[in-house]
Amino acid sequence: MTIRTITELLDDYRAGRTSVRALLGDVMRTVRAGDDRNIWITTLTDEQLEPYLQRLEQADPASLPLYGIPFAIKDNIDLADVPTTAACPDFAYTPEVSAFVVQQLIEAGAVPVGKTNLDQFATGLVGTRSPYGACGNAFDPAYVSGGSSSGSAVAVALGQVAFSLGTDTAGSGRVPAAFNNLVGVKPTRGILSASGVVPACRTLDTISIFAMTVGDAQQVLEAAASYDVGDAYARPDQVPALGHCSIPVEGFRFGVPLPEQLQFFGDDGAKRLFESAVERLERLGGERVELDFEPFLETARLLYEGPWVSERYTAIRQFMEQKPEALFPVTRQIIGGGASPLAADAFAAQYRLQELRRQSEAVWNHMDLIVTPSAGTIYTIEQVNADPVQLNSNLGYYTNFMNLLDFSALAVPAGFLPSGLPFGVTLFAPAFYDQDLLAIGDRLHRHGPDRLAASTQPLPRQPLVEARHEHVIPVAVCGAHMRGLPLNGQLTERNARFLARTRSAPDYRFYVLPGGPPERPGMVRVSDDGAAVELEVWAVPSDRFGSFVAGIPAPLGIGKVRLENGTHVCGFVCEAEAVAGAEDITALGSWRAYLSRAG
Repeated sequence: MTIRTITELLDDYRAGRTSVRALLGDVMRTVRAGDDRNIWITTLTDEQLEPYLQRLEQADPASLPLYGIPFAIKDNIDLADVPTTAACPDFAYTPEVSAFVVQQLIEAGAVPVGKTNLDQFATGLVGTRSPYGACGNAFDPAYVSGGSSSGSAVAVALGQVAFSLGTDTAGSGRVPAAFNNLVGVKPTRGILSASGVVPACRTLDTISIFAMTVGDAQQVLEAAASYDVGDAYARPDQVPALGHCSIPVEGFRFGVPLPEQLQFFGDDGAKRLFESAVERLERLGGERVELDFEPFLETARLLYEGPWVSERYTAIRQFMEQKPEALFPVTRQIIGGGASPLAADAFAAQYRLQELRRQSEAVWNHMDLIVTPSAGTIYTIEQVNADPVQLNSNLGYYTNFMNLLDFSALAVPAGFLPSGLPFGVTLFAPAFYDQDLLAIGDRLHRHGPDRLAASTQPLPRQPLVEARHEHVIPVAVCGAHMRGLPLNGQLTERNARFLARTRSAPDYRFYVLPGGPPERPGMVRVSDDGAAVELEVWAVPSDRFGSFVAGIPAPLGIGKVRLENGTHVCGFVCEAEAVAGAEDITALGSWRAYLSRAG
């Protein structure tokens, strides 16, 4: 079966080239034809699928953003009336309602196909720790698929479904993406509800998304990211507290760990591919900044060497104490270690984590995002079985710190090793930069190897991904708020970011207002005899826009300013009555030109 992305499937539905019943019939025949990679734990029956099909057959394909899109669900996430096992048959239960995120996707038109295999209780980055069998890599089943969201990644990579849900506590939404040539979204904790998810570490867990392209991932994220008041750890999307309010797709600064802190575990092919990805980011307009990665690495060690293992133990304590033999041996070994730490250990670790957070916060004064390998190398299933703990730990070198430090992250394909297996990189930034990372990650993906998932098909043509959020309000300034001038601090102290130097449409007269210091200009829109005025456009955080506007004295105010390209943005305007008798400097067309003349 030809692999098709969400965008392509939606085009087919809306053009009448296929029906939801025909497409899901093809999907289920493929899924049921055989499972030599141990992808699935449960697949839906025809009877279970029928209500989804009937509902969609009565709907307009253009009315639902994910109309008829087949998807898979990691089997620690609830789907109503289908068992949830967490890859432990003795733990299984059948929920009456779906997880909040699953229900959001169903309401958007997506169709669940089944529940996928995972490292038991989401404990592992390898995909081998399951009584349902080790999940084989989509490119070579002798190699690990990555975990714990193993089946979810392989199902998408093989084109059995168009997207899938995983979870990510310590890398489970990024490592499988890298190992199967997929995009993996590890969103900011809380913007995807964890209601209906079997917890691993409840304070750190997030649902993750696997897709073939960044554009597809963005569509799923937007459909799923509704605020859930029933989840105590849910958070609505908001303006980032760290860094600038947005990351530009050109002129961004990206951090790279110091060379001696990069770890590829002897894999020279992975090292070369990472260097190539960094060079592509530079060609895309990024500026490389080296950083000391030690605070991140120390934080990563806290996750499994500190008391957070106790949180995993707490999640299944009663079950584990009653049926310890039901757990996979290495899973029992790891989670069982969580019974030992004392409350004092937990507080000590929290204190150290807060110190490391403060250290890591400082880097965002110098860069917008950081890029690392998603994993430094890949192993065969045989290698992992021979040394399950250490090799799994190696795969978490670049991932285990992410949720402890409250970052948003995006895994992107970045090439192929000499063995033919995929390699990927991860872009990450502070919380709530999910959309910004999607925009940059999309451009990086398009400039990488032209291969869709595990197929030989090229990446399809899709519109460029743009960051779709309301974190910022563009504001055009024409005078003392421009860079290097006296009032520019009113923008920078609010974390505003310079976007562009441009000009207004030729619709304005430009004046020097009385008063000061500092001197200020007035820009008045006119119906004729106008001219263009030099402007700077700044992105102002939406939560600080009000305080900025409140400080603007009469006769100035904020209105809509028309730019030379015909678009409108918020900008400084002046009351026409205030310029009576004021010096007209329209012919200069620039406040800087006036200052230069006056000086």
